[in-house]
Amino acid sequence: MEHLEGALRPYPWGSHTLIAQLRGEPSPSPQPQAELWFGAHPAAPATVNGQGLDDAIAADPAAALGKRVQDAHGDQLPFLVKLLAAAAPLSIQAHPSLEQAKEGFERENAEGIELNSPSRNYKDPNHKPELIVALTEFRALAGFRPVPDTAAFFAELGSPELDRYATLLPTDGEGDLRALFTTLISLPHQPRVELIESVKRAAAELVDKRNAPAWMVEAAEVYLELNQTYPGDVGVLAALLLNVLTLAPGEAAFLRAGQLHAYLSGLGVEVMANSDNVLRGGLTTKHVDVPELVKVLDFSTLENPRAEAAPSHGGVEFQLPVDSFAVRMHALDDGDTLAVDEDGPAIVLCTAGEVRGADGFVLTQGNGAWVPASEAATEITAAGKSQVFVATV
Repeated sequence: MEHLEGALRPYPWGSHTLIAQLRGEPSPSPQPQAELWFGAHPAAPATVNGQGLDDAIAADPAAALGKRVQDAHGDQLPFLVKLLAAAAPLSIQAHPSLEQAKEGFERENAEGIELNSPSRNYKDPNHKPELIVALTEFRALAGFRPVPDTAAFFAELGSPELDRYATLLPTDGEGDLRALFTTLISLPHQPRVELIESVKRAAAELVDKRNAPAWMVEAAEVYLELNQTYPGDVGVLAALLLNVLTLAPGEAAFLRAGQLHAYLSGLGVEVMANSDNVLRGGLTTKHVDVPELVKVLDFSTLENPRAEAAPSHGGVEFQLPVDSFAVRMHALDDGDTLAVDEDGPAIVLCTAGEVRGADGFVLTQGNGAWVPASEAATEITAAGKSQVFVATV
């Protein structure tokens, strides 16, 4: 087990306090701290003993990954662990499937688009299913809301302009939202502004009266919040179709490739396939490519974006329909021990307290450790109440 120095990403939506306070650093930080990457993605590899984790793995992939993982995923670490701290909403976005990512990456390479170009959509040939586990209250938009609920929400808003588009909802209460979403996100400037303003008035009235179901009031509040941050942005219309989710610490959400989402606020641990592919549809000053977003979107609805957890190894393991990563969360009391005994690589992230190894290794909160496959059967002990995440394959 070796210390893993995370790579900081100072995106504008990041918090000046959440990661700094977790790590015991001066707060507020001078720049936004949006994400701290603990992984081997070439865009921002973490470092181990001063060397990029990607290079450390490339130097001896068999020892780093183990035969099972190497046979299944090649010579690269198949997952990426992050601390994510949102002080403002992230873009409305989705991520491609593995097949879409490979095609898009090859296409943009053939077109000569540089990897660091702001107009680049595909930074790598990998998919990006992702899990977010809340460390503080964490708010998100996650997947298309079931059609009957969206129809009821539109009716409760009572916006005449929105009612015209509500006719594009599937009439049987099932089916996908392709027709409505693509229409809304493609509106010309003037009708878009008129629709946004009409819904803004209706949402403000719904919030003031508070005589609608609580989830509708919350959805209206989020719409108003987003429009205040990004006035007139088409992304606020997309938000009308999405589940509003608030996670308590320890709760999680999982999103498959192609599911539209946007994180709104809070601190969490994010684990995903090893990718930086993002297709954006609004709520951002970054590159937006609506046609490409529509190509990768899954337009089916998502009734429950929450990820369930089951007891495992003395903690809980989140139940995920992917083979590129697995995630366990452990709450430890003083003196409790935890064995990290894998036949593949692991990244350990301490999010509360402190844990120690038998060789004097110390891991404090907000910091990570790398456990290559060749160092199986590592054991750590909690010094006081602690919390650790273990990400494996």
